[in-house]
Amino acid sequence: MYQHSRLNKNNLDILQKVKNFDYILLICILLLGFISLATMYSTDGGQILFHTKSHFIKLAVFTVMMIFFSFINIKYWFSIGYLSYLGIAILLICTYFFGISSSGSKRWIDLYFINLQPSELMKIFIILCLAKYFHRMKLQNVNSIYTILTSLIIILLPMGLVIVQPDLGTSILIAISGIAVLWFAGVNYKYFIYTLLGFVISLPFIIAFLKPYQKLRVLSFLNPDRDPLGAGYQIIQSKIAVGSGGVFGKGFLKGTQSYLEFLPEKHTDFIFTLFSEEFGFIGSAVLLLIYAIIIYRIVVIGANSRSYFAKIFCYSFGASIFVYITINMSMVLGLLPIVGSPLPIMSYGGSSMLATMTGFGIVMSSRVHNQQSIA
Repeated sequence: MYQHSRLNKNNLDILQKVKNFDYILLICILLLGFISLATMYSTDGGQILFHTKSHFIKLAVFTVMMIFFSFINIKYWFSIGYLSYLGIAILLICTYFFGISSSGSKRWIDLYFINLQPSELMKIFIILCLAKYFHRMKLQNVNSIYTILTSLIIILLPMGLVIVQPDLGTSILIAISGIAVLWFAGVNYKYFIYTLLGFVISLPFIIAFLKPYQKLRVLSFLNPDRDPLGAGYQIIQSKIAVGSGGVFGKGFLKGTQSYLEFLPEKHTDFIFTLFSEEFGFIGSAVLLLIYAIIIYRIVVIGANSRSYFAKIFCYSFGASIFVYITINMSMVLGLLPIVGSPLPIMSYGGSSMLATMTGFGIVMSSRVHNQQSIA
């Protein structure tokens, strides 16, 4: 009798968790996944080839993983905040020594079942770590020198490990994720102003230490026509493709820039270019609307969460997603230098999708357990 009643209670708990799901957020994620799959099918020339198959498998597996993560109590995510950060940092060190070399960089580590890019995961787990660090911290302590220095160490350590891969773009995104937490935790705005001024002053020295290909990207951004068949080729073709889409686009599977192979790397960081060419301004606006709803729902979940940890994580993750989207679309439109920033869920890449879906899973966990307080 006792076991039967306990079983019923557990079933009710599960049903309550399912009921607590944010179905608007879930539907938008699934819709975005469907759009990404259709776009990936287009990159394969309207055939189910390697990229389409691989993207579908990763999308299916990581979506199930996200739903599973949603059921995990938010207290668990709080408890592994420091440990997960440390684990990813160790993976970054292992990548430096034992990573897979590709195009002159070591960004991936072979885990036998997946080639993992730990730097992508760090974009999520640095938020988790700092959210735990600032949880329950008094406001007067938030702006202490000790707290600021500790936070900077937490941010700069993985940045340094990623820069030496080398991967300047991802290191910047990691820094943005960490800075977002500091902002929402209540760090005084003057520190952000000092940091920005320091960055501007040191910019000439930073450029001097850039790799030749990174300097070339900056020069190509300033003037793509200086090398139209070399460093400037990608961005020139990207802008032509986006512009040729017009208002309504050329139609699904009818993007000439993509199909005639004028646009390299169209399945990764430049996926938005292909989508915009085929679906035009209207399609791009719809895609942006889906992203906007996703970010809005993340912020609402954070606002309704009882724990400060969940609030900081949701606000920071939502802000990071906004920045990733902005940087990617600005990059393909020629408004920013090419920095290797994938478009969340849309771009091909297992590590990027794993990190994004993990973040969504933690956000959904915050929604399912929104009345859970953390001591």
